[in-house]
Formats: sequence, structure tokens, C-alpha cells
Amino acid sequence: MFIQFLIFSLLFTPFTIISTIAHDTDDFVRTLDRKMLGLDEKKEKFIHFRFYWHDAMSGRNPSSVEVVPPPLKNSTTRFGLVNMLDNPLTLGPQLNSKLVGQAQGFYASTSQSEFVLLMAMNLVITEGKYNGSTITILGRNPIYYEEREMPVIGGSGLFRFARGYAKLRTYWFSPSTRDAIVEYNVYVLHYY
Repeated sequence: MFIQFLIFSLLFTPFTIISTIAHDTDDFVRTLDRKMLGLDEKKEKFIHFRFYWHDAMSGRNPSSVEVVPPPLKNSTTRFGLVNMLDNPLTLGPQLNSKLVGQAQGFYASTSQSEFVLLMAMNLVITEGKYNGSTITILGRNPIYYEEREMPVIGGSGLFRFARGYAKLRTYWFSPSTRDAIVEYNVYVLHYY
């Protein structure tokens, strides 16, 4: 009798566990119809933004501040460094050109062998029809490469469900102050 009970338990326990897991899963996740969010009627639009990102670590009002210094003082890559940023985005490379948004987020030095940043930021658009919408970028930025690419992983406002990529090219860099101006070309697919 005990052996029959043991065999019965071994055979049906996985189904009980799977049934319980499936039931628990249904409580917090469900498949949605695109029509519920109005996405069925909307079309996708492919747009291109071009602006300049100003990372100022020097001066009386820096837009980028070091919040975690590199733990190893002799690191040539500043491995472990973390900076918070609230950088202006302008139409031209001059800081006094038209302001079109802010880049808000952080970057961290993540390589021991080359100067590579992990960047996570929201590009907050403040001009035109996209005013108040954000584009979210998260990716690897090997800053000494002539051209870099990082993915657009989403956004808010008019950029909900956005996807795409950003191409970066350093326009100017000061080794003494570590201030930089970077040209961003951002390509975004989004619903409208």
C-alpha cells in the first residue's frame, strides 16, 4: 500500500505544482489585446533627432558630477567611476545654441582594459510636438571609438513602446577638465 501511495504521489505531484504555478501566474500577468491600448489603429513612425550632448564637469555649475570616484587611484580607465548627469541637449555644438532637451541619468566606467561607459539616461525633449516625452537609452559606450552605437530601449509620452538606436560621435573633448560635447543622431520607431 505504501509503495502504491509513493508511486501515485511521485506521478501526480508535478501536475499539482504546475497547476499551482499556472494559477499563481495568472494573478499578475495576462495577455493583452493591442486594441485595449489603441495600438491597432496607430501606425509606426520612423524619426531622426540630431542634437549635441554637453557633459560639463568643470565650472561653477557642472551638468555632470562624480558621485562615486574610481576605487583604484592608478586605473587608466577610471574603472568603478559613477557620474550623475543632467546635460543640456542643443541643436548646435555651441552651448548657447537652441536648447531642445536634457539628458538625465548616469554613466559608469565598466572596463579595466579600455575606457568604456555603461550609460543609462532619459533624453527629455523640451521643444516642439515631442515636448515632455522621453527617449530612454541604455548601453555600452566605448568613448574613444570614433563612432559608437547604443540602443533606444523605450520611452514615455509620445515615445511609449519606442525602439531604435543612437549613433554617437565626439565633437570635442578636454582631457584636463574631462568636459565633452558629443553629437547624437537618434533613430526612433514609435507609434503615432
